[in-house]
Amino acid sequence: MIQRNATTQWTGDLKSGAGSVTLDSSNAGQFPLTWASRSESPDGRTSPEELIAAAHSACFSMQLSGLLSAAGTPPESIDTSAEVSFGPRGDGFAITLIALTVRAKVPGIDPAAFNETALKAKEICPVSAALTGTEITLDAALD
Repeated sequence: MIQRNATTQWTGDLKSGAGSVTLDSSNAGQFPLTWASRSESPDGRTSPEELIAAAHSACFSMQLSGLLSAAGTPPESIDTSAEVSFGPRGDGFAITLIALTVRAKVPGIDPAAFNETALKAKEICPVSAALTGTEITLDAALD
């Protein structure tokens, strides 16, 4: 079993406090975060939602590449963005939507087969699976 980990250190209350998240497994760095970076302007800080967007776009791209390659149509390039919507819901805040947008160069594939493969990648991507219960949309097209 492969495991990855990150550590967050937080000081103070929610609204005026601050913290940082460290990507321990990769030693890729430490990223500052605040409530304002989640609910207002990032101002050079990250948020859990931005980290989810990064994880989802990376996972989806890798899953799509694997499926396309297995079908004999390896991609030249895949560009995926993930937009995570976060806002009030019920008595608190929630991730309300994740919108994936992918543009790819895939020689030898027709648009219908590409869209079918992209939909399958969205369904079986491990990050998508971990986010079950959150609406995830997909806009997929060939360049």
